Amino acid sequence: MVRAALWSVLAFALNLAWEIAQVRLYTLWAEADGLTVAWSLFHCTLGDVLIALALFALAGMALRRADWPASRPWTGSAMVVTGAMAYTAWSEWYNVYRAGSWGYSASMPLIFGIGVSPLLQWLILPPVLVIAYRTLGPLLFGRNNSRSPIPESDSTRDQA
Repeated sequence: MVRAALWSVLAFALNLAWEIAQVRLYTLWAEADGLTVAWSLFHCTLGDVLIALALFALAGMALRRADWPASRPWTGSAMVVTGAMAYTAWSEWYNVYRAGSWGYSASMPLIFGIGVSPLLQWLILPPVLVIAYRTLGPLLFGRNNSRSPIPESDSTRDQA
């Protein structure tokens, strides 16, 4: 539970920063008052944390390691990135073009009609989460679980 809590706290901080940085790429910024924008940023960040936590758990189950950010960082990160990018592509398409829950401003770069910023969010943030986890994990879980913050290759470490 403590590992998932650390992952969630880190995911909240990183995703909130990302949501704030990309808010002008959505029409909400120009259409809503400040309180609505603030609520939307918080709401979207909580959704991002749920995505990150679900994929943390799925990677842990697939790798049979709750400590996969420390023990299998590359493999786990690849699983999280792949799952999050797939979900985000579907979610953005559905919410923009089917449900009309949000829209892109003219400044949002698109790839196949999907916003590039939310895709980059899930390409960049999971590896950053792993590095932050590997940095803070030893402080919380003890020195015997310490790993370098910059992940080494899974296969190189497994051979050692």
